[in-house]
Amino acid sequence: MQDAEAVATLQTWVAQQCDQWRSLVRERGLRLPADPHFDRSLRRVWEGSDFVARALEREPELLDALLRRGDLLGDYGPGELDRRLRDALAAVRDEPQLHSALRRFRRYQMVRIVWRDLAGWAPLEETLEDLSALADACVARTLERLHAWQVQALGTPEDGEGHPQHMVVLGMGKLGARELNLSSDIDLIFAFPDQGPLRGAGGGAGLLDSEQFFQRLAQRLVQALQQRSVEGVVFRVDTRLRPFGDSGPLVLSFQAMEAYYHSQAREWERYAMVKARAVAGDAAAIEQLMGVLRPFVYRRYLDFAAIESLREMKRLIARELERKGLADNIKLGPGGIREVEFIGQVFQIIRGGREPELQLRPILPVLARLGAKGLLPGYLVHQLSDAYRFLRRVENRLQAWRDQQTHLLPEDAEGRLRLARSMGYADWDGFAAALDRHRRRVCRCAWH
Repeated sequence: MQDAEAVATLQTWVAQQCDQWRSLVRERGLRLPADPHFDRSLRRVWEGSDFVARALEREPELLDALLRRGDLLGDYGPGELDRRLRDALAAVRDEPQLHSALRRFRRYQMVRIVWRDLAGWAPLEETLEDLSALADACVARTLERLHAWQVQALGTPEDGEGHPQHMVVLGMGKLGARELNLSSDIDLIFAFPDQGPLRGAGGGAGLLDSEQFFQRLAQRLVQALQQRSVEGVVFRVDTRLRPFGDSGPLVLSFQAMEAYYHSQAREWERYAMVKARAVAGDAAAIEQLMGVLRPFVYRRYLDFAAIESLREMKRLIARELERKGLADNIKLGPGGIREVEFIGQVFQIIRGGREPELQLRPILPVLARLGAKGLLPGYLVHQLSDAYRFLRRVENRLQAWRDQQTHLLPEDAEGRLRLARSMGYADWDGFAAALDRHRRRVCRCAWH
C-alpha cells in the first residue's frame, strides 16, 4: 500500500510540474503536440530527469526547436552530429564565441538524447553512439578551430622535413569504444608526429618549435571543453591515462610515445589501450600512431605471460572495492560494468595478437566474437550481454537525473522509486531483484 501511495504522490507531483511548464510554454506563444503519445513521454522525462526539466523551464524554446526540426522523433544518421556542429560553429570568430556555441550545442543535443532514452524511443546502442558522436564532434571541430587560429598567431608546426603537421587526439575508455554514457568524463591522450620548427612564427610568443605549439594547443582544447561557465561545461576532460600520467608532458611526439609504451608502460596500460581510438587528427598521422601502438597492445603470440599480471590486477581491484565498500556502485562494484569489460578484454590481450578478429573496441561485439570462436560458452555470452545492457541503462538513468557523473544507487525512497520506474519497474523491490540477478551472474562468469 505504501508503494502505491508513493507512486500516486509522485505521479501527482509530476503532473503538476508538467502543467506549470505547459502554462509557461503558452505564455511564450509556443505550441506543443496535442498527442497522448507525446504527453506520456513528457511525464516520463519529467519524472526521470531533473536536468531536462530545468533546462526546458529556463528555455522552453529549446523543445520547440527540437520538435520543429524533427530532431526529437527521429535518430541521426552517421556523421549528422558532426555536420550540425560544423554549421553551428560557422559564424564563430573567437574563443569566447566558440565556448558559448559549444555549450549551447551540447545542451540542445543532451536534451534530445536524454528525452529519446527516457521516453523509450531510442535503443541503448543509439544512445551510446549519439553520446560518443557528440564528444567526437566537439573534440574534432574545436581542435580544428583552435589549430587554425593558433597557426595564424604563431606559425605552422612542421616536421623535420618541412611538412605541416597536426595533433592526433586519442579517445580512451568508453569514448574510444563508442560507448560513452550520459554524463561521462572523456579520457584523452594527445600526440603529434615529429619534432620540428614553426614556419612563420615571428617569435612574438616565444614558441620556437612544434612541440611547444602542440602543448599550448592541447591546453586550449581542454579549457574550451571543460571550463565551467554560466552555460555549463561541454565535457570534463581527463588526461591522466597519458604516458607518465600527471607528471608527464601533456603532449608527446610519436617517437616518444613509442619509446614509452615499448619500454616503460605497465600491464594496465595495455589493458587501457585496447579501447584507444583516434577521434581527431590527420588520417595518415592516425594510421602511423596506431601502427606504433598496436604491437604494444597485441602481441604476435598467445600472451599467456599476461595472465598472471591480469589476475593480480583483478585481485587488487577486488581488494580495493572491498576496502571502499562499493557494493552500491553499478560500475565498479561486484558484478558491475567494469567486471563485464574485464572478462572480454582479458581474452583480447591474451589472444588478440594472433587472432585479429578480437581486436575490437565495443564490449558487446567482443563477447559475441568470443562466443562464435568457442572461447566462451553461448549461455555465458548471453548472460553477460544481457547484464551489460541492463547495467548501462541503469547508469544512464542515474546520470540523466542531474546530468552528473554518478554510479551509486540512490539511498532515498523517492530516488529509488524514480530509478525503478525509469527502468520500467513498478517499485524498487522489483528493480533491485533484477539488478541483483544480473550482478550475481556476472560474478559467476568472472570466475568461470
